[in-house]
Amino acid sequence: MKKYIKIVTSVMLVMGLFSCSDEKILGLTPINAVASDVAFTTPTLITASMNGMYNAASVGIYNNTANNPNSGRGYIWGAAFVQQGDNRGEDVINLAGFFQLTYTGTYDAGTANNVYYFVDGYRLINRCNLIIEGVTDAVSKNVITAQLGNSYIAEARFLRAITHFEMLNYFARPYNFTAGATHPGLPYREVGVDTDAEVESEKAQGRNTVAECYTKVLADLNFAESNLIGTNKFRATKEAAIAFKTRVFLQKRDWNNVILEGSKLSALSLAPTPAAAFTLGTNVETIFSIQHGATAGQNPGVNGALASMYKNRALICISPIIWRDVMWLNDDKRRENGVMTTINSGNVLTNKYTDITNSTDPAPVIRFAEVLLNMAEANARKTSPDLTSALTQLNRVRNRSLAVPATQAYTAASFATATDLVGAILKERRIEFICEGRRWSDIHRLQGDDLFPINGIPAKLANGNPPAGSFTLGTPYTGPRTNAAIPGSDFRFLWPIPLLVTTTNPILAGQQNPGW
Repeated sequence: MKKYIKIVTSVMLVMGLFSCSDEKILGLTPINAVASDVAFTTPTLITASMNGMYNAASVGIYNNTANNPNSGRGYIWGAAFVQQGDNRGEDVINLAGFFQLTYTGTYDAGTANNVYYFVDGYRLINRCNLIIEGVTDAVSKNVITAQLGNSYIAEARFLRAITHFEMLNYFARPYNFTAGATHPGLPYREVGVDTDAEVESEKAQGRNTVAECYTKVLADLNFAESNLIGTNKFRATKEAAIAFKTRVFLQKRDWNNVILEGSKLSALSLAPTPAAAFTLGTNVETIFSIQHGATAGQNPGVNGALASMYKNRALICISPIIWRDVMWLNDDKRRENGVMTTINSGNVLTNKYTDITNSTDPAPVIRFAEVLLNMAEANARKTSPDLTSALTQLNRVRNRSLAVPATQAYTAASFATATDLVGAILKERRIEFICEGRRWSDIHRLQGDDLFPINGIPAKLANGNPPAGSFTLGTPYTGPRTNAAIPGSDFRFLWPIPLLVTTTNPILAGQQNPGW
């Protein structure tokens, strides 16, 4: 049976199948025509393999065939992580049926948008592992230099790390759920699979603990930091690896390491205005974004593009819950109609994604504003709080959006305690990262928090158009929240391992999340 290039193989690992003909599912022109015995034999072919890895990260496959390999839904680092992360929380409203099951918590082990978060996530991880193995072999044969090879491997390890970490937030309990994070995480895959024997071997591996997963994530990110040499913000860079470590340590509640890592990025800066942080292409604030539009035919389709979902089709709007929050000042520039927002049929849509014609808006994976807020929270929470640094970092993000920073900026007198300052930072995260998919990660990590605990999934407005007048500013939203809160103890807090996987993988079937 002919094996095709390792980069396009092995949905088998994820789905437990026993066929090597998966180029019908994973083929990406021109890579699917390259046989595995030559895939890493020239620098040009290796470059093509790397491009295929990033295309897989930006578009994914969803449940499509090779008839239209770029018609995926943006799993998992394109539009999908933004939409899913938003719709699991209370700060947006799902206006139609597209993400209704996610929004209402009525998914099951066969719900497609949840299934392919897992499946396309592991497809990408397998591509990363196959790149690592292929490039390692190429370096040993002097096809490319060790420095370039290690940088390519670092890019793959970066994507492997952040993809495992992202999926942990949906399929596993937060780090602090048990002492030492000994509860089930996910299988941390470090072997590239493109043969039936490798499928069988990898199927025997069960779920690592959350602690084990975090250790491996950080090891991958540390390797990436040490070996990345590129500066393209649409690909992994040293700064991206460091920035992601601040996110990982924040989830781990390791405040000192959040600050240590963030301090390495002191030379970075914010865009001058909120809108400038979302200019098409990269800007000074971008640390890592997923690119669309670099190559004709590689943009996601109508169901996988941010501007399509959030603007043109108007499927997701900002919720009155956060829109009317009194800590979001009425004259804040992030409210500006026609710049940062658009009013559509009475609903407030984000204007962070604007290219409804060509779908070129990058997916904002991580930007410098998050690093600053991560550090601000860590400084305010650590054993001996550094309130001066926390306040400075919070104000750096918030002040650029204020109409009159001289009078509206927070001061030391604004907060009676460190706890109050933490509360302001958490609220600022909800405002700053609205419609960027960040809300769920904060809900997830704040389960059982000592200062601002969230119990499960918050109550939210009903799926569909909100009542007229819901967005009128002046008072907090007190209307109905028809979608009731889901307690943290409820099995629906976690997504199930997909039935597509458990029906063919008895190890993972026996380690299914409780209740599913």
